[in-house]
Amino acid sequence: MFRIAACLALMATTAAAEPFDQVKDKARFLDLLEGRALHMGAFRIALEVLPDGEIKGEALGWPVSGRWVWQEGYFCRELDWSGKPIPWNCQLVEARGDSMRFTVDQGAGRSALFRLR
Repeated sequence: MFRIAACLALMATTAAAEPFDQVKDKARFLDLLEGRALHMGAFRIALEVLPDGEIKGEALGWPVSGRWVWQEGYFCRELDWSGKPIPWNCQLVEARGDSMRFTVDQGAGRSALFRLR
């Protein structure tokens, strides 16, 4: 029993230490998202980021829609959350395993961590 607990602890430490890799181009971004959506359980967010520039999904039970482009190495988007506009912002995107981290203001602001499902 102790050995199993020690192995799990070591695996958790190793996974946490694995660095995020910056996603620098649109092709890799779309490849990572292919057939999957972005999820954040705490806020019940589920978003589809589609290759044609559309974003759709929901957050806290309310619909989310928007558009996006890849611009100079950043994911740039604007959203509408059930009538509340979320303004245009270009974000640094990083990936690690089945996770993606988006950091606003080209990496200078706050980050949001999503699971890919």
